[in-house]
Amino acid sequence: MPVVKSIEELKRLREEALTKRQLQATGGRAQITVYMGTCGIAAGARDTMKAILDTIEAENVRDVIVKQTGCIGLCEQEPLVEVQLADTPPVRYGHVSAERAARIVKEHVIGGKIVDELVVPE
Repeated sequence: MPVVKSIEELKRLREEALTKRQLQATGGRAQITVYMGTCGIAAGARDTMKAILDTIEAENVRDVIVKQTGCIGLCEQEPLVEVQLADTPPVRYGHVSAERAARIVKEHVIGGKIVDELVVPE
C-alpha cells in the first residue's frame, strides 16, 4: 500500500473513490466516519481512511458513504472510526490501524457483525 504523504493527496484519493462508486449523501446503506483531527492524523488516521476506501473499492461495495470529521476528544483512542448501518445505532471503534480498518469494513459493514474487541466503551 503506498504511503499517503499529504492531506491534498488523501482528499484526491477519497474523491476518486467516491466518484467511482457514484455515492449520493442520502443513498447509502452504511456510513463510515473517520475522525481526522490533529491527534487522529498524528495517530495514523490517513492510513486508516485509505485502507477503508481501498477495501470498499476492492470488495466492490457501492452503497457506503465515507466521510471525515474532526476531533471528538477521545485522543487516547485515535485513530477512531464510526460505523452506522441503516436503522442501527452507530458503533465507534478505537485504535483503528489500516489492517483493523479493512477488518471492520469486511466484518461489520459488509458482514453486519460488530467487531466487539475493537469497540470503544462509552
